[in-house]
Amino acid sequence: MREKGRPADWVAIAAGLALGLSFIWHGMYGIGGGALFVLGLGVIMASVVSLTRPGAVTGELAVLAIGLLVFTTPWLLGYAHLPLAAWTAWIMGAGIAVLGAYGLVQARRTRRRDPDSVWSSHVNDVPT
Repeated sequence: MREKGRPADWVAIAAGLALGLSFIWHGMYGIGGGALFVLGLGVIMASVVSLTRPGAVTGELAVLAIGLLVFTTPWLLGYAHLPLAAWTAWIMGAGIAVLGAYGLVQARRTRRRDPDSVWSSHVNDVPT
């Protein structure tokens, strides 16, 4: 039995899960913790899109954008003074952004090889 999807997408799902639950071990239950939870869910959802549609670059672009946003959240939300939470956001954000960039290259390669792997074509032809 063959595994479906790219390994980078599965790693991005695991990273999104770790990011989404990271507020628990930081003890950040305010806006910063909620933001990490929501951004972790966003990574998971974008990675699932990448798994189901390997040629669609939108999922990979979303993972890349969320990774960059996670990297900047300690400054944007003002928790850069909390070392554990800030370093988690910086490391996880950089890692997720790298996974998104790598997945973007893979998705473009898949798209060139198999254009039908992006989204199914919908045709509204009425049979005569």
